[in-house]
Amino acid sequence: MSIQNNLSRIRPFITHQTIVAATKYVGPAEMRELFAQGIVNMGENHAQALLEKQEELQELPIRWHFIGHLQTNKVKAVINRIECLHSLDSLRLAAEIQKYRSAPLNCFIEVHISSESTKNGIMPLDLPNFIDSLAKYDTIKVIGLMGMAENTEDAFRIHADFMALAQLQKEIESRHLSYAPCHDLSMGMSHDYQIAIECGATYVRLGSILFRKEE
Repeated sequence: MSIQNNLSRIRPFITHQTIVAATKYVGPAEMRELFAQGIVNMGENHAQALLEKQEELQELPIRWHFIGHLQTNKVKAVINRIECLHSLDSLRLAAEIQKYRSAPLNCFIEVHISSESTKNGIMPLDLPNFIDSLAKYDTIKVIGLMGMAENTEDAFRIHADFMALAQLQKEIESRHLSYAPCHDLSMGMSHDYQIAIECGATYVRLGSILFRKEE
């Protein structure tokens, strides 16, 4: 099945959401095909891969997102090469962004919403204080929250995780902070994006579902 056909099956479920193509496992050829199909937002998980793919695809006006865990020692190399960061998860990272970023960067705060200890992110109870601490960083604009639901087949548990994140987003949004408008939700991947959309996702990060070759 082609990327075009895959997208034709996904798009009926996408209303106003932005698709960010997770391109970790594909190369420039597939990314050019995505772009030709109207997918201009592409997300990378690793700094070196992002830089290499940007070099190979520099003729295309791709909107680059960083969607993986960004190590502080990689900030200098990539932070002025992206339009959005989906994984702000520490004040140490915020300080490095402030040090190297030349203009305000749209950021999602990564929140730990599942029960799985392997996932990264700010704990929900720590989120208000974390938001307060970002006020001094004028290169960071918190446009929303990002979270990953538990890796399970239980749709009820996935729904509960996403609704918890949506509630946190509303709470931050209601504070009307100039540096943290927090209007958006980055949640949902190939296996759970439809549930995420039901719960209010405005950005969905899709990978394997875009590139599958079989029914």
